[in-house]
Amino acid sequence: SLLQMAEKTTRGPQDIPGSSPDENEFPFGYPTNICEDVPDQKYLCSNCNNVLKKALQTLCGHRNNKNAICQKCKEEDSSTLSEGSLLAEEREHQSLCEYALIPCHTGCGHMVMRKKLADHLENGCVNNVTMCQKCKRSLSSSEYQNCSTPLINKDRCCFSEVGCSFRGSKEKIKDHEKTAVGAHMLLLLQHIKQLEASLCPAAKAANGSIPQSELKVNGAGKCISYLQIPGGLEVNGDLEVDCFPGSSVSEDKSVLQQLVREKVISELENKLHVFENIVAVLNKEVETSNLEITAFRRQSELDQNIIRGLELKIAELHRSLMQKDAGLSSLHKSLLFSEQASYDGVFLWKITDVGRKLQDSVTGRTVSLYSPAFYTAKYGYKVCLRVYLNGDGTGKGTHVSLFFVVMRGDYDALLPWPFRHKVTFMLLDQNNREHIIDAFRPDLTSASFQRPVNDMNVASGCPMFLPLSKLQSPKYAYVKEDTLFLKCIIETN
Repeated sequence: SLLQMAEKTTRGPQDIPGSSPDENEFPFGYPTNICEDVPDQKYLCSNCNNVLKKALQTLCGHRNNKNAICQKCKEEDSSTLSEGSLLAEEREHQSLCEYALIPCHTGCGHMVMRKKLADHLENGCVNNVTMCQKCKRSLSSSEYQNCSTPLINKDRCCFSEVGCSFRGSKEKIKDHEKTAVGAHMLLLLQHIKQLEASLCPAAKAANGSIPQSELKVNGAGKCISYLQIPGGLEVNGDLEVDCFPGSSVSEDKSVLQQLVREKVISELENKLHVFENIVAVLNKEVETSNLEITAFRRQSELDQNIIRGLELKIAELHRSLMQKDAGLSSLHKSLLFSEQASYDGVFLWKITDVGRKLQDSVTGRTVSLYSPAFYTAKYGYKVCLRVYLNGDGTGKGTHVSLFFVVMRGDYDALLPWPFRHKVTFMLLDQNNREHIIDAFRPDLTSASFQRPVNDMNVASGCPMFLPLSKLQSPKYAYVKEDTLFLKCIIETN
């Protein structure tokens, strides 16, 4: 049923056996926030858009909670609103569904399926007991019926003759008859089937002995039997009995079967019409879903185009950022150079991590170190120092070698060449006791002091500037806190 379909998504308080559903808590369906995930549209009421509760499906195929008028049809086309859009009471499946859970009318607290109510009353209901006046015991319905001399209780259900075993006060009988309609209908159906099975042999045995008051002769000479059902109900069985000698009971039975077939066919045609309407509604839902999927695909393509455009912009911004980083790095170097540059021919070079750098020089990882550039004047010669902490040439492995390098500058075209100024090297004693000093004058014929054609000329200076043993000796303070200071003085006179 649609109730089972809707309750696949959520469970309400009426699903718990033994509990009484609170009809007032969610009278028009459950709110969608009780579901872990957003429920599909097919589980929602077409009117209030809540999760279906005790769902009804109109003949047009739409699903509602309690409102019998199909609001969906009114919204789509008011001209389609007709009797076919309304739910008739006799077609409300929930009130007749054999699998629906209903509370036992005896008040025992159990929720049982409607089809099993009779079995529950007969075998399992603790409240359905009767006091036997003979043995003075409280017996269940089956025990009471099997008792040798059961007392006929005047206050019993009017359907007791067809199998209902309920007994009680008049008030309880009235309440029972109101709440047990479905069970009574099932009992009546079983009783009628038994009568139908036994009617043909019984009619043949009676051989026309049925009282005239209970027979109605039709135009074809057939007698139609009316069955008197306890409780004041009269059921026309449409069972025909031959009133004249020689008539065939089997022919009457075939007429009955033909009527039954026609009724079944009519009901199937009605169900087919309902199912066609349901399929039409589902087709609309599928078409709507297809349109939504197409719209999603178009939107996805637009989003992909936007994403590709953004990716191109990101790549362009990345290239621009790299260029700016390179420019920033160049500016940083220029700033450091400006901070460390000297324009008076005097330069002080601070070398840190002396132990590590000396080891790198020994292993050949970093053989020499270049100092930042400095100038003899604002627009003078551009020069720098180069030191080999593990020595170079004749001083390799035994001395610190210190050299002077003439570099290509921006104003070389205005300067006299070769370079002629005296150069003095100093390794400063950080205790200010004994500085190491060495000096030289440029060899004017050496290529080291000609105007540079490359970034820098070949270094020239003192390959045996300081013995390594003296540099590393603790008696001196040339290296202190793993740092040494070299000073270069250029005579600019």
